Amino acid sequence: MPKLYARRRLSILAALTGLMASAALVNSPSASAALPTPVSAATARGYLAQLTVATENRTGYSRDLFPLWITISGTCNTRETVLKRDGTNVVTDSACAATSGSWYSPYDGATWTAASDLDIDHLVPLAEAWDSGASKWTTAQRQGFANDLTRPQLIAVTDNVNQAKGDQDPATWVPSRSAYVCTYVRAWVQVKYYYNLSVDTAEKSALTNYLAGC
Repeated sequence: MPKLYARRRLSILAALTGLMASAALVNSPSASAALPTPVSAATARGYLAQLTVATENRTGYSRDLFPLWITISGTCNTRETVLKRDGTNVVTDSACAATSGSWYSPYDGATWTAASDLDIDHLVPLAEAWDSGASKWTTAQRQGFANDLTRPQLIAVTDNVNQAKGDQDPATWVPSRSAYVCTYVRAWVQVKYYYNLSVDTAEKSALTNYLAGC
């Protein structure tokens, strides 16, 4: 979309004019997103071995079958709650909308100061969940999955990156920032295991290979 391309050009210009400051901010531990810590690589390997391998089926899928974003506390919905959790010095208005703050996207290493530049990624995408078992769930169960703040399932990331990921699994997409790949696949397996979701053959092969290097 034009807005996204324009934003990226501005981002590049900002990086060129303030490289030293940007590098310091990006590398700052305080800027890291606060995704709930996934299980260890060893535990993830054990979980992966127990997941059912099955062919995926998207028949009947609609994003509307996964209600979001729900109210979490007061005027704050799930998106706003994740933005507050994952950001640094986040200020919100009376409607819980973030008016200022800083967000570090661990998928690509970018830092943003406007909440509109962030998407809340479902680490295991809603369509992927549908394909691998959620089609059999109740609406309440799908709502719980779509708004899960307990498992490592929701994370604030650069909007363009989230859109590029789409509904892909780790056989075709992992974060471009290699330092985060292990965290990502550990989280992926944990979420699939918790929700008793299946994996397809290519997905399991990719997860096995990534976890072997973690």
